Formats: sequence, C-alpha cells, structure tokens
Amino acid sequence: MDTFLPAFIMGFREGLEAFLIVSIILQYLRKSKNESLRKYVYYGTISGIVASLGIGGILYILSKAIDKMDQVAKLWESGASFVALALVTTFIYWMIKHGRNMVSTVESSVSQNLSAFGIASVAFIMVAREGVEVAIFTFAGQYAIAALFAGITAALVLAVLINHSLVKVNLRILFNITLAYLILQAGFLLGYGIHEGLSALGSMNLVSSESPLFIKAFDLSETIFYHKEGLLGLPLYVLFGWYSKPEILQFIMQYLYTGSLFYIWHREINKEASKLNSLAQ
Repeated sequence: MDTFLPAFIMGFREGLEAFLIVSIILQYLRKSKNESLRKYVYYGTISGIVASLGIGGILYILSKAIDKMDQVAKLWESGASFVALALVTTFIYWMIKHGRNMVSTVESSVSQNLSAFGIASVAFIMVAREGVEVAIFTFAGQYAIAALFAGITAALVLAVLINHSLVKVNLRILFNITLAYLILQAGFLLGYGIHEGLSALGSMNLVSSESPLFIKAFDLSETIFYHKEGLLGLPLYVLFGWYSKPEILQFIMQYLYTGSLFYIWHREINKEASKLNSLAQ
C-alpha cells in the first residue's frame, strides 16, 4: 500500500498527458486537413512507448543487480536517486512552464513539422518524454509495476472518454493536483537519496557515526507520526513523503527543494495572470 498510491498517480498523470498529447496531434491534423499524416502519429507513438519500455527494462535490470550488492547498494541507490532527481526536476520545470498551455505548445510543434518524419518525431519525443519520466521515477522510487500500469490504464480509459466527449473533466485542475503531488514525491526522492547516502557512508565507515550529519531534526518514531506504521504517519508518508526521524540535512534539503518548486510554480501562475490582465485592459 505504501508504494501503490504514488505509483498509481505517477502512471495516471503521465499516461493521461501522453494520451492527450496524441489526441491533440490527431485533432490538429484533422482541423488542418492533413489527415494523411495520422498514421505517422501512431508510428511515433508506438516508437515512443517501445523506447520507454526499453529504458524501463534497462533500469529494472539495474535495480535488481543493485539489490544484490549489499553495502554498496545503498550508496548506489543514493547516487541513482540524485541522477533521477535531476532528470525529474527538468520534467517538472517543463510542466510548470508549459503545462498550462499544453494544447498550444503541441499544436505549435506539429505546425512546424508537417511532414511524415516531422509528425512521427513530434509524437515520439512527446510520448517518450512522459514514458521516460515514469521509468526514472519507478526506478528511483522502487514503485510497484502493477500499480503503475493500473494508473496508465485508468488514464487511457479517461482519455478515450474525454476524446469522445463522453465525460467532461477540468484538466487544468486535474493536472495541477497531480503536478503538486509529483513535486512532493520528487522532494521525498531527494530526502530518500540523502538518507540512504548517509546510511551507506556510515555502514562503510567512511563517515563517523558521531558526525553532525547524523543528527536528527526530530524523532517521532514512537508516536502516531511514525512513517511506517503510525496512524497519521503512514498516510502522510504515502501522500506527502513524510519521514518521522529525518537527519537535519535531509529535512532541510527535502523541504527547501519542494518549497522552491512550489514558489517557481506560483510565480509562473502570477506571471500568466498578469499577462492576461494586461491584455484585457
């Protein structure tokens, strides 16, 4: 249960965005009377899915190999988490900058690449980007594959219903909620990487157990806020990446990171609102 919800939401969020991107491309080709290029959208989409599965398979094999490395495993997991975090952060930043204008962004890319190769490339890049993000998050967060595919399946069903106008969903609200969740999970990934890294350095005697790096910010593991079993701690861990006994460094970096991304997001929203107000005047 502790990894089902993050994996489900990750799969749902990225799957929905990928499916909607494909839908936007197809609709644009229909409106611009370039329906002969539709098959190349499918070629690019399938290629993007295959590439994502390929990267996911490589990362899965790596994760299994890492599990057998005992003490080195934690250090490797920590390093891998930081690499994954760097990539995921770029994805999140792109969402913050362009996610609210996804339709116009996709249509602009399509209009500038109205050829068989161009359309296939646009579909490939946009679908692969979402798939690679899922693969990286899954590898770093060790999410359940079944939950991930359950989220993607739910996204596909919703995208089909939306595309055929069978349901109406405020996508901006939906994407905002899931983006906020992704930011929280990315922050948790940073905290996890720091915690595992310190643990590995300590177990390998590379850092003294008396080092200030191991000082806890607080310890609530004997209360209902215990992140593994606590009545409130477990739901907070699943939903927000809460940790009941973090090192000071882990605690500061995790919440400084999440706070910074939320600030950048808030600034972009205000910038867009100011632009709309100036146009209305």
